[in-house]
Amino acid sequence: MRPLLHNFLKENVQCHPAKVAVTMAKKEYTFNDINTQSDQIAAYLQKAGVKRGDRVVILLGNTVYTVTSFWAILKAGAVVIPVGMELKPEKIEYILQDSGATVLITNKEVVAQNKEMLESTPLFKVIMVDETKTYKENLYANMETVLADKEYELSPVDTISIDLSAIIYTSGSTGEPKGVMLTHENMVTATNSLNAYLGYTVEDKVLCALPLSFDYGLYQMIMCISTGATLVLEKEFTWPIFLLKSIIAHQVTILPAVPTMVMLLHEQNKKSKLDLSSVRAVTNTGAALTETNIGMVKNLFSQAKIFSMYGLTECKRCTYLPPEDIDKKPNSVGIAIPNTELWLVDDDGFVIKEPNQIGQLVIRGATVMRGYWNKPEKTAEKLKEGLFPGEKVLYTGDYCSLDEDGYLYFKGRMDHMIKSRGIKVSPKEVEDYISNIPEINSVLVTGVPDEDYGEVLFAFVVLEEGKQLSKETIIALCKQDLEAYKVPEYVSIITSMPKTPNGKFDVIKLKNQALEEVKNNVKA
Repeated sequence: MRPLLHNFLKENVQCHPAKVAVTMAKKEYTFNDINTQSDQIAAYLQKAGVKRGDRVVILLGNTVYTVTSFWAILKAGAVVIPVGMELKPEKIEYILQDSGATVLITNKEVVAQNKEMLESTPLFKVIMVDETKTYKENLYANMETVLADKEYELSPVDTISIDLSAIIYTSGSTGEPKGVMLTHENMVTATNSLNAYLGYTVEDKVLCALPLSFDYGLYQMIMCISTGATLVLEKEFTWPIFLLKSIIAHQVTILPAVPTMVMLLHEQNKKSKLDLSSVRAVTNTGAALTETNIGMVKNLFSQAKIFSMYGLTECKRCTYLPPEDIDKKPNSVGIAIPNTELWLVDDDGFVIKEPNQIGQLVIRGATVMRGYWNKPEKTAEKLKEGLFPGEKVLYTGDYCSLDEDGYLYFKGRMDHMIKSRGIKVSPKEVEDYISNIPEINSVLVTGVPDEDYGEVLFAFVVLEEGKQLSKETIIALCKQDLEAYKVPEYVSIITSMPKTPNGKFDVIKLKNQALEEVKNNVKA
């Protein structure tokens, strides 16, 4: 059997046809339901004219139709482009035009807000999952009609493992989005590697409140389908009490989380004091867990193993910290995932062999992307010659270090590093120190221009509920333990951190806020 991503569904519908694959909003969908519905959608896509290699965009949020449409697109031989519901119309238009997508699967609200724009793109079909009326324009269809159309059977497609399976657009917060091209081989390899160390099983119930347009959320769905586990799908994690109740109602065994989710759940359960002992594993990537976050996870889920991980869309996952090392090396993101190799290079491109030196992380393995869609120059910046002629390895753009045991420590994005007083400073290193001050709940450090030093540090701080701490005290503590160039010049105490839809702190918004506050001179 060819190693194609949708074969995971084919295998598990044969093994567990009647088992629940997805549960959402008190409804259950078996593997057979997911397979049958995706077959029908795939057949319709082919009937509508979708060919092997065509791009199809899913703009739906966390719904069962997102799941069935994902597998349908692959079965039709096309390429999936999952897009977040939070995107502004101009970003949606950019992705549709850039990708040359032929079909959009969405809802009637998106169509109503963007009808004129949609009709100016290369799309030849827009399918709405929640529309019942029939549009006069041939461009539009509703999912009800798609699923009722039995006149066309799904035709086999000669997809092979090096064909594209997905294009995942990065957020593009500092510029236009880049489409990360992933093959079936990339995504099958990543799934097998994740399953090898996380150990999802057919008995597991995985709660996913992360967006399916975000690769961390998307892979929860893929891993559940690949192992026969049940995906407990939630729309979002804004209301922590509902997530806590969902964990208990479904006896969830695995919780993928980001630090903001951990903090919200921890604060809520101080009041609720619920029994969350069903959770056997908590996984994290996207933003690193601090030691404070790790303590919160232990308090919430006393029986759970903690998997702290690190990765980027361009290669899915790079490293994981084995749970037995979480107390010994809490600030590390661990070792290379199975079937992956990594090393560090200095600014001249030479391999760094000494431990505890900071350099750019390089990733080698079958998970490394094929490149950025329509962006050969950007691709050339990231994919460079590897160990063998013709091989490409990924230059991540992330500064990291390796300790004596070969464990990786993330220091920051190369484009986020701050050069204060002529010395490169990792914002994360300063954040880690400040976050360990007992009164502090969360912290983000950015850089702002300074006439004397070129750039200085600006720290945003959220205090624990009911705690008090002055800016001056925070600065004084930093001066006790950190080098002068790592001490923030400015501190701003805020009530909460603004967040992106993926649950990360909104660095761009806070950077702009810092620049504005500096104008008004908020120096501690």
